[in-house]
Order: sequence, then structure tokens, then C-alpha cells
Amino acid sequence: MAEAKADQLPIAASATEGGGFFEMRRPKLRLKTEYDSDTSVFLHNVSCKLLDNLGKLKLSFCNNNQGEVSEPQISFKSKFFSLQYDVERNDALLNTSFEIAPGVQLRAAHQVKARQGEVAMVADLATPAYKLELASAVPSVGMPKATFKFPLGEVSLEEKEVEEVEEEEEQQQEQKRTLSVSGILKSNVLNGVCTARYEEESLDLRYAFKDEQLTFIPSILLPSNALSCAFKRRFTPRDKLSYWYHFDSDNWSAVYKHTVGKDYKFKAGYDSEVRLGWASLWVGDEDGKAKMAPMKMKVQFMLQVPQDDIKSSALMFRVKKRWDI
Repeated sequence: MAEAKADQLPIAASATEGGGFFEMRRPKLRLKTEYDSDTSVFLHNVSCKLLDNLGKLKLSFCNNNQGEVSEPQISFKSKFFSLQYDVERNDALLNTSFEIAPGVQLRAAHQVKARQGEVAMVADLATPAYKLELASAVPSVGMPKATFKFPLGEVSLEEKEVEEVEEEEEQQQEQKRTLSVSGILKSNVLNGVCTARYEEESLDLRYAFKDEQLTFIPSILLPSNALSCAFKRRFTPRDKLSYWYHFDSDNWSAVYKHTVGKDYKFKAGYDSEVRLGWASLWVGDEDGKAKMAPMKMKVQFMLQVPQDDIKSSALMFRVKKRWDI
């Protein structure tokens, strides 16, 4: 038994080396740098997680070819609170969100310099699939905006200001508040999804059919009767063609995409509205993060060729690099 205890002593001693529970480790830094040749501006982000991942601190700023720093911003984000500070404007945006009771959530936002913000409360009705949200501006200028959310969509009621001009000896403009209705409804129809979106007295009707090889999306905007159609065809797992046509303006555009794994993607297209043809090559997942790309770096090369002036063609590139320190 004595030999067993003696064997355990070095193990217990080694566990205390380095400070034990009171050891303070330097937080890991993450540096992201992005460069766009079109603007010739570098965008930098330096971030780290604090207090055992309870919060994230980030510093972002831009600099040009002359090394001039601009748009510095500092932000802190946690589960219940976030702060974004603009150094140049000496302004801050505060956001908080927490649950005040089971099924009841409170959100608040405040712009310090403008002394304006918003307070919203979201409550579950019967089940979490049905929610009622009340949002009001601070300082309040009218009734709060009410939004009812349900499995098939949502409906909102909000007061908005409408300017009216009265015909008198001197024309005067008066602002009156009226009740505005907006919402969105979705439903499965004939192996597709039909969507109706109503906002500012316009109705957008859209139907989307999609299977493994074909996607067909016709849409119409009322009362302007603007009709458009999107068509996407997948020839192979690596090749895909997309086509859009607007019947009211006869404008169209097309994009061909070829992928090689997740790290390489070639795209080429044409837009008749701006009479521009283009081609681009992505190294690294276009929609993913730089962490998942080779060497934690994403690169895009793009060639733009205007139809009216081929001599003004331009080759542009974007680079996004990440370092973990």
C-alpha cells in the first residue's frame, strides 16, 4: 500500500504545476485580413474569446496603400449583451437580450449618440411555434409594432407616417399616422413552396419548385405586374447553369458554375442590364469560412468585360487570410 501511495505522489504534484485552478492563460488571438483590389483597401479583424468563452472581444479597422487607418471599431459580444463602439464618431450601439420568464424574451437596443433605441418583447402563445412580438421605439412616437408569428408565416401591424398636402392659399404638408399591414405566408403546393409577401401596398407572389436536377421559380409583383422567372439546371454534381429573365424589361442574366471539391469553384456569367460579361475563380469555399479553406485563406480572381467597351476590361482579386495566434 505504501508503494502505491508513493507512486501517486508525483502525479498529484504534477497536477499543481503551472498554477492549477488559478492559472491565467493568454487568450488565443484570431487575425483576419481581407484585401479587395477594386477599392485597394485592407480590412483587418483581431478577435479573442474571454472568460472561458463567455464573451468575444473584436477590433476592426481599415487601411489604404499609404497606411492610413480608418473606421476603427471595438465590439464585445456575449450571450446576453453586446457593445459596438465607433472610435471616429465616438458613438456606441448597445444590445441586450435575455429571458425574463419561461417563454418570454426581452430585447433592447440603444444608440448612445442619437439617444434612440428599441425595446421588444417576444412571448410564446400556447406552443413555441406561435409567438407574439411587441416592439416599440425609444423614445416612443406611437403605438408599438405587433407581429404574430405562426408556422406558415407572420403578420405585422405598425403605425407609419404619411405626408399629405392640403390645397390652401399656402400649401402645407401634414404628417398623419396610419396603420400599415405587412406579412408573409408560405405553403406547400404541388411539390413546391408558394410564398406571398405583402409590404407597402405591394404583393409579391412566388412559387419555387426544386428537385435534384431542376429548380423553377416564377414570380410576379402586384399591382405593377412585373413578372420574372428563374431557372436552374444541374447537369452533374459539379456543373450547374442558372438563368433569370424579367419580362417587363426584357433583361436577362445567366451564370455557369463548375466546382472541384469544396476548395475550387469556377463561375462565368453575363448580365444584359449592364451589358457585362464576367468570369471568376474561387480558391477556398466561397460561402464558407476561411478556417475551412486551404491554408486558412480564400482567394477570388474576377475578370469583367463590358460589352460596349472591351478595352476597359478589368482584372480584380480579393484575398481573405486568417491567422490563429
